[in-house]
Amino acid sequence: MKKYLAEAVGTMVLVLMGCGAAVSLGCTSNIPALSATVLGTALAFGLAVVAMAYTIGGISGCHINPAITLGVWMSGRMSGKDAGMYMLFQTIGGIVGAAVLWLCTTTSGDIISGTGANACQAGVGLIGGLVAEIVFTAIFVLVVLGSTDSKKGAGNFAGLAIGLSLVLVHLVCIRYTGTSVNPARSIGPAIFEGGAALQQLWIFIVGPFIGAAIAALIWKCIGSDK
Repeated sequence: MKKYLAEAVGTMVLVLMGCGAAVSLGCTSNIPALSATVLGTALAFGLAVVAMAYTIGGISGCHINPAITLGVWMSGRMSGKDAGMYMLFQTIGGIVGAAVLWLCTTTSGDIISGTGANACQAGVGLIGGLVAEIVFTAIFVLVVLGSTDSKKGAGNFAGLAIGLSLVLVHLVCIRYTGTSVNPARSIGPAIFEGGAALQQLWIFIVGPFIGAAIAALIWKCIGSDK
């Protein structure tokens, strides 16, 4: 049970810190993103992953992302039961993190608003958003699978490699979808924000799961010793 709770706590922190930075810096779907806001938001998500990796990594592996859990399960590194429970608790943690952020912003008047929910940005259609989420999730999960491989990975530096890769993904993808690559990161904020975020939520669930499956297949091909 401890590992499931760790996943919930880790995901809560990721959503609160990452989405919270997006809201505080004005890097949201209804405000034109400036370079500084994009960089700050990308760093917040990456640093949150690094912090949690070295906090709960020894307990649960610090997936804090159902897409990562799917990739790990497809790679044969965990049971189906654990994978399902991880996803459930990650989603719960994401909702709790979004709830805390929503409570903070709803009491701030019009100065700060929103929950940092994902939605396709101006000029990016639903297909473009779906493709972006598939491709960038595949890249991110591939880094996770490679850097955590017991024979080929980065060892104690895996958390740093994963966090930096998430920063990189955000730097590119924020202007397309706000960057999800993580269904749990999208579900909570969308529930509280509603509107386009809730209508387009399927993109940020389907896309990351497809991307994770692709990453698992790629790693099976290039990471196998056979």
